[in-house]
Amino acid sequence: MASPSIVWLRDDLRLADNPALRAAFDRGEPVVVLYVLDEESPGIRPLGGAARWWLHHSLASLGARLRERGGDLVLRRGRAADVVRQVVADAGAAAVFWNRRYSGPEREIDAAIKSALRGDGIEVASFAGSLLFEPWTVTTGAGTPFSVFTPFWRACRALPAPRQPLSEPREIEGMPQPLASDDLDDWGLLPTKPDWAGGLRETWEPGEPAARRRLRTFLDEDLGSYDRARDEPSAGATSMLSPRLRWGELSPYTVWHEAVEAGHSGGFLSEVGWREFAWHTLYRFPELASKNLRPEFDAFPWPRLKPSRLEAWQKGETGIRLVDAGMRELWHTGFMHNRVRMVTASFLIKNLMIDWHRGEEWFWDTLVDADAASNPFNWQWVAGSGADAAPYFRIFNPELQAKKFDPKSHYISQWAADAPTEPIVDLGETRKAALDAYEEVKRAPRS
Repeated sequence: MASPSIVWLRDDLRLADNPALRAAFDRGEPVVVLYVLDEESPGIRPLGGAARWWLHHSLASLGARLRERGGDLVLRRGRAADVVRQVVADAGAAAVFWNRRYSGPEREIDAAIKSALRGDGIEVASFAGSLLFEPWTVTTGAGTPFSVFTPFWRACRALPAPRQPLSEPREIEGMPQPLASDDLDDWGLLPTKPDWAGGLRETWEPGEPAARRRLRTFLDEDLGSYDRARDEPSAGATSMLSPRLRWGELSPYTVWHEAVEAGHSGGFLSEVGWREFAWHTLYRFPELASKNLRPEFDAFPWPRLKPSRLEAWQKGETGIRLVDAGMRELWHTGFMHNRVRMVTASFLIKNLMIDWHRGEEWFWDTLVDADAASNPFNWQWVAGSGADAAPYFRIFNPELQAKKFDPKSHYISQWAADAPTEPIVDLGETRKAALDAYEEVKRAPRS
């Protein structure tokens, strides 16, 4: 009798360059492709609203593509440790394959499942499919992790080039009798009361085919102007690939090699490297979203939170036009231009004097590309508490940033034409207050 293989997908919702899927396909037995919505295992961070919207549509696209190739997508909900073993039993599977995860709770879950399955006599293998370089392979000469990006990226580039992407299976042999599967609509991933996702639907088409088209368009039409225009929010020079990488609709290997083949080796690949740096940092510091990477910032004297100021920032009603434009773009599209992300984050932390955790939580809920590494990593970078952080005294002036990167106000006019014009704080006074608070951090005794 056939001994099926199970491919357990997580943040790798694709058929092309999927090492776990390739391993199952190469066994020559029926393949069960499984996705588990795990909101119950200890340490798992619930997805934000925008992420849930993307996940629904990406799974729908993936399921349709598998059915075209003779396979099927099995959806189950619950604790991964219980669900995976149950699906193994249901299928009579002899092997389980997955691509590795790198945050702390997920690694613990995967290690426990691997141990339990092997104890049951099941073949289990995991693969590198989400990062170009495994975190334990990139260290300083002393064997310690890097804390500064430039030497980190130099060390990565000195390693052998990332492997070539794997081909996509054109036919997938599914089970003769498909396994029971949840109905995707029953998971309630989409907003209904109210349905706030109209802007997301206008902006995005989740799924691997759309991801491939976007990569090709970027390389053919936008890559040439990327280094020159990437900081201009109205220029349209950004790749818009971050949610594709976050959900694994594209592998970083595919992005890397197609960019190199297109003749690029500059700023765009460095951004891919920055993503790697974030994940390597999370691997070494699993509490990145909850604790300061630099513990001296635990002494920062955050004032008592003023909810009205936080709400004004969230709604794009601060009276600072570039900030309000970014926050309104975020709410409408689930995305924000990277330069504007830095400006809005700096304004929240250093002008409104609100703890970076509050901003990280808002972005986690509203960004379609928020992931466990990049989101807290970048917030800590702006706050000055993270790896290779911008020094705390580097405070973005949003008015100067607008003059420099949106001189004709195209971006501001698009997103904040009707925003308030009276600032809720004085930029100069709040900058001084932030610097005074930072002096307290520097004077605090070190443990």
